[in-house]
Amino acid sequence: MSTTENITTRSLSSMKRKAEKICMLTAYDFQTARILDASGIDCILVGDSAAMVFGGHETTLPITVDEMLYHVKAVNRGRKRALLIADLPFLSYRVSEEDAIRNAGRMLKEGGANAVKLEGGKELVPLVKKLTGMGIPVMGHIGMTPQSVNQFGGFKLQGKGVPSAARIAEEAISLEEAGCFALVLEKI
Repeated sequence: MSTTENITTRSLSSMKRKAEKICMLTAYDFQTARILDASGIDCILVGDSAAMVFGGHETTLPITVDEMLYHVKAVNRGRKRALLIADLPFLSYRVSEEDAIRNAGRMLKEGGANAVKLEGGKELVPLVKKLTGMGIPVMGHIGMTPQSVNQFGGFKLQGKGVPSAARIAEEAISLEEAGCFALVLEKI
């Protein structure tokens, strides 16, 4: 992809079809976003990992929507062309559909993000369909999902056995069919 044209979810689909490499890194601040964008990076993720990296927490769980918005806005000011993806934090999208729509919308409207990222599998299919139907691009996140750290008993490898690996593959297909433009596959 040219380093002068803006990257969109459609750009990523085109790059995938052409077997071009797609590069995504995480940023939480203006300066890092400027450096990444100037390097020609395709996507910048503002992860809820800011809770750990910036906030010194043991997990991603404590970060709030407003704290995420602060980081998304800073990164947005530092990038010109990279696709900006905002991670929706714990309890910001699973409590109710209304909360999910409001919080995802805030990331785009107030934060300047181009898309949001949600952690979870098949249970998110109706929400992904709803958000994408409203014009909010969604990136999925399966495998080791940090927001489920307490359920997993730590940041542990997922998909070790055949049934677990098959479940992850089924989740990937379900999320793609629901409209996710990309997936994060963590620690599988």
